Amino acid sequence: MKKGLALLLAAALLISLSGCASLFHVLGAARKPAPVVDESGETVTISVEEYESLKRFEKLGYILDVVNENYYRDFDAEELMTGAARGLLYGLADPYTYYYTPQEYADMWADDEGNYAGVGIQILTSVETLLCTVSRVFKNSPAQEAGVLKGDLLVQVEDLPVDAYSLQDAVDIMRGKPGEPVNIKVRRGDEILDFVMNRAEIKVNWVEYTMLADQVGYILLYEFAGDCRLGFAQALKDLEEQGAKSLIVDLRDNGGGWVADAEAIADMFLDKGTLYYLQYRNGEKEYFSLKDGKTDIPLVLLVNEHSASSSEVLAGGLKDYERAMLVGTKTFGKGVVQYVVPAGDDGSGMQLTAAQYFTPNGNMVHEVGIEPDVLVELPEEDKTKMFALGDMSDAQLKKAHEIALELGK
Repeated sequence: MKKGLALLLAAALLISLSGCASLFHVLGAARKPAPVVDESGETVTISVEEYESLKRFEKLGYILDVVNENYYRDFDAEELMTGAARGLLYGLADPYTYYYTPQEYADMWADDEGNYAGVGIQILTSVETLLCTVSRVFKNSPAQEAGVLKGDLLVQVEDLPVDAYSLQDAVDIMRGKPGEPVNIKVRRGDEILDFVMNRAEIKVNWVEYTMLADQVGYILLYEFAGDCRLGFAQALKDLEEQGAKSLIVDLRDNGGGWVADAEAIADMFLDKGTLYYLQYRNGEKEYFSLKDGKTDIPLVLLVNEHSASSSEVLAGGLKDYERAMLVGTKTFGKGVVQYVVPAGDDGSGMQLTAAQYFTPNGNMVHEVGIEPDVLVELPEEDKTKMFALGDMSDAQLKKAHEIALELGK
């Protein structure tokens, strides 16, 4: 979900909350008001609904009072409230739902712009195992220079053990001022490896492309974020102008991002029709459609077990319409979408899983994944290798190139 839409949803959410009493009245559901005593000792009249809502959180107030009166050290009450907010969402047991402090929320949007100070790794989490896998090590980054490899499991940052639920805290620790050191531990096979690296300014590139042999274009899309749709459109234009007869789009290790970017890229290859639809808890469905106008260049899509979320939106749509051949291994299986909204007026925010999505043909993606048309496994020794752009020693890319040649004839 793109930033503008996220903010729009937040505005609608805040309006509905602030207007809930009058809304109940209009619907004929208003009940007798209940008196509440405010801090000045005066009585304030609120609706029964508001009173009952306050009563639900009475226990938290009681706990805070006990802590305030009896805890043996000084404490920060705001830190307790932050913990309470995290705990409320933690109770959903959903690794894709969590709370952002004001700083974390600002950092999240900064990440989307592609500039931050850190160590230069991209992490993919597993719902089933809660493991955090390094899916990309950025070029010339502190992590690359220290020797971190794609496929390493991030297990600790400073003193914090890392899993899917603590990953955001780990990311916050890895952030900081350029030049300051940070210690991380990774598991590689049966070994636990320690790395100490100095944070640096990281510039994220979302798209890379080149022309392969025999006029086959190749676009590597790392993530659906930042200005990736513009970079992708420029790459496609340049390759077509160079005479590309077919195209390979590489979504391997692309963990997803903003679904609006997947929609925009799908629109370059598909005419008007449904790309995917959402299904909410109440069973309601919302369809997302494409516009007319597309390129007809033959297309091969490279996917693997780390292609997730928005990558699967794009892959599922292209596969259902038989617009692309999928090559590689079965995708990750993250078939849910999140709303990203402010959590009040203090700059904090939250990410909440809101719906499950399905492909145009109604195929379920969540915890299922998308099967490739042509299964190609990477040799075990190549799974942690960072191939140079267009390197034909990459067995999956080599097979995709063979298929693209046939499609382009």
